Amino acid sequence: MKQNYYIFNNGCLRRQENTIFFEKEDGTRNVIPIENTEAVYAFGEIDFNTKLFNYLAQKGIPVHVFNYYGFYSGSYYPRETLNSGQLLVKQVNHYTNMRHRLALARAFVNGASFNIVKNLRYYNNRGKDLGEYINAIEGYRSRIEESGAVEELMGIEGNIRNTYYKAWPTIIDCEIEFERRVKQPPDNMINALISYLNSLVYTTCLGEIYHTQLNPLISFLHEPGERRYSLSLDLAEIFKPIFSDRIIFTLLNRQQITNKDFMTEVNLCYLNESGRKTVVREYDERLKTVITHKKLERQVSYRHLVRLECYKLVKHLIGEQEYEGFKIWW
Repeated sequence: MKQNYYIFNNGCLRRQENTIFFEKEDGTRNVIPIENTEAVYAFGEIDFNTKLFNYLAQKGIPVHVFNYYGFYSGSYYPRETLNSGQLLVKQVNHYTNMRHRLALARAFVNGASFNIVKNLRYYNNRGKDLGEYINAIEGYRSRIEESGAVEELMGIEGNIRNTYYKAWPTIIDCEIEFERRVKQPPDNMINALISYLNSLVYTTCLGEIYHTQLNPLISFLHEPGERRYSLSLDLAEIFKPIFSDRIIFTLLNRQQITNKDFMTEVNLCYLNESGRKTVVREYDERLKTVITHKKLERQVSYRHLVRLECYKLVKHLIGEQEYEGFKIWW
C-alpha cells in the first residue's frame, strides 16, 4: 500500500532526474520513494519548482499545502488521467435533477448521522450517559427521508451536529472548553482539533476521488462552488465521525494531546508543531488500519474504504446499484 509523505520542516522539495528529494535548511537531504508515495502533505515553509510538479503529475501524486497555523490552504491536483465523458454527463445530470440530487444528499446525511450515533452508542455502552443525545439525533434522523430540499437537509444535518457536539464534554474525560463549533478561526483546542482533522479527511477523500472517474467539482449535498472540490466535502461528511472524531476522543482521553500542544492568540487557537505531529501520526495509523470487509470478505484499509465509497457512487450514477452511504458495522 502506498504511503502519505508528511513534511513538517522548512526547505526545498526538488526533482533530480527521476528522484524526488527534500532538502532541509541545514542542507541534509531525504529521498522520497516516489513509486511508493500516495500524496505529499506540506506543513513547513517549502519551495517547489515546475520540474517537480511535472514529475508529480506524471506519477499522479497530489500535494496538499497547509499554512503557518496548520490550516489547510489548498491542493495541487494533477491532471486527471481517468476521464470519462459519459460519467461526467451522468454526474451533472444527477446534480441538475433535483429528485436525483436529493436522493444522493439524503444518503450522505443518513450515512454520516448513522456513524455519529454509532460513536455515541459506543461511549454510552461504556458508562457515559448519552441517551438524551442519541434520542434527539434519532429524532432528527427520522426526518431525513421526509426532507424536500437540500437546504432543509443541510438544516437537519446542522441540528444533528450541534446535538452531537453537546455530548462531547461527556465523552471526553478531561475538562474542555467547548460550547459550539467555531471554524474561522477556531477559538479553542477542540475546535482547532476538529478543523485540523477535518482538513485531513477532506484531502484523503480528494486523493481517493482522483483515482476514480468521478469529477471532484460536482457534488450533491454541498453546493458546488469556486475554489473547492465539493464532492470531497460530501464524502468527508460520512468519514469524519470515523476518522476525525474518534481520533479526537482517543487522543484526549489518553492524554496524548494536552494544552501544551496548542498555541493561542486573540480569538485564535491552533496546534503547535508537536501537536500536529501527534495528530498526523495517529491519523496516518488510522488510515492504515485494516478490517475485514463484510461484503468483499477480505481485508481492506480504512483509506481504501473511501475509494470503495467512490466506486459505489459511480455505480449509482451509471444506474447499476443504488447508493447507500457508508455505515460502520463494527
